[in-house]
Amino acid sequence: MNTTAPHTPRHRAEAAARPADGPAVRVVVVIPAHDEEQALPATVASLAAQTRRPDRVLVVSDNSTDATVAVARAAGADVMETVGNTARKAGALNQAIATTTEDVVMVLDADTTIAPTFVEEGLAVLASEPEVAAVGGVFRGRPPQGYLQHCQANEYTRYGVQVDLTGRTAVLTGTAALVRRTALQEVADARGSVLPGERGDVYDRHAITEDSELTLALRTLGHELRSPVTMSCTTELMPTAGDLHRQRVRWYKGMLDNLAEYGLTRTTWRYVGQQVMLAVGTLMMAAYLLLTVVTLVTGTFTLSPLWAAVGLVFVAERLVTVWGAGRRARLLAALVLPELLYDLALQRAFLHAAALFVTRRQTTWNHVAATA
Repeated sequence: MNTTAPHTPRHRAEAAARPADGPAVRVVVVIPAHDEEQALPATVASLAAQTRRPDRVLVVSDNSTDATVAVARAAGADVMETVGNTARKAGALNQAIATTTEDVVMVLDADTTIAPTFVEEGLAVLASEPEVAAVGGVFRGRPPQGYLQHCQANEYTRYGVQVDLTGRTAVLTGTAALVRRTALQEVADARGSVLPGERGDVYDRHAITEDSELTLALRTLGHELRSPVTMSCTTELMPTAGDLHRQRVRWYKGMLDNLAEYGLTRTTWRYVGQQVMLAVGTLMMAAYLLLTVVTLVTGTFTLSPLWAAVGLVFVAERLVTVWGAGRRARLLAALVLPELLYDLALQRAFLHAAALFVTRRQTTWNHVAATA
């Protein structure tokens, strides 16, 4: 007679939470929040719906001027408020993590919800792969409204396809990720010597993109990272072109700053190469558009079979990589021009970020109020 317990979600979650020779792993979810009263209820609810619920949910309110604290408490989360924090998200996370003792720290953005098996799957990876220090999600956007958000949604869909095909985690996303406490302690101990920043800080308080900086820190210390595509997290899409531009300038400038801080190493060379290729791609796109305009104006434009074939391959790739996202996503990809204009907007943001980097000017943090 078979006496083996059925593999229900509960049993899988318990197995993921308990190493083969030790007690159950304890998980704390830290949610940094600044004026997030609208988004928090859905975020905390997605944690309550987990097949393996976290042991504690801690919302750290950073200089909120709305009802963030009251809403978080009403949702059932523990709440703390930052004291004298001038380092924005990184500073809030440092203060919150310092108050926790759990084995695994999950950092979750206040405007992000996660798939029901997110925590369970992340713990399973950490339990089965000792060399992995952190497991991040693959993010996607909320249901898009309008042209700009549909372009963002397609962009995120393609990123998920890329992660699935390559199996490589470029950046441990700051929207939702589980990290071993031992790895975080290693980072804190290495700050000011092997790693940039102040000794004792988990997150570099000077970094404007704390997730990409932590990625470099963990990899510099020899740790592996994972981002299973089934660990999806859903976050806000930028509502306006201005918001999108400011977001991407911060992302691009943050990575450039981080790479300059770390220098060229065995860890960073791949990331430096990505930035170089991004710059080359931007210049090539500009040159291509300029050449096209000149030939059209002068009446010398011709379409060779070779370039027609290249164009068809390009369109096919754009279409296939969003096929699973639905009819509207496929239609947008098939039209080509709308997404090319979106790509130009991203390249403009990169050029802006590069100019700020070269001139050593700072960029601003763009907070977009979430909708319920």
